Amino acid sequence: MKRLAIVTIDLSAINSPRQLHAALAAALGFPSFYGMNWDAFHDAITGLVDMPQQLELRGRPAFAARLPDEAAMLQRSLARLAQDALDAPDQAAQVRYV
Repeated sequence: MKRLAIVTIDLSAINSPRQLHAALAAALGFPSFYGMNWDAFHDAITGLVDMPQQLELRGRPAFAARLPDEAAMLQRSLARLAQDALDAPDQAAQVRYV
């Protein structure tokens, strides 16, 4: 399956961890059995779906102000993916915060 060039997720209206995971799942095409937690997120982005070439996250400042722990976990998870993908850069998603 061909990777999408870019996926944009608007975080500016996210008000709960569940809403965040639902938005991530919908935008990235996670399977219906996605567990809506950070362990499941890691599993999904490292093997269940093809990550896009670029992941654009909009509205991060407002999101991080409302849900600082979730913002930090999202950033850590995506940084870990990038670090793990050093051996397979064609599978990494370039993350842009706009």
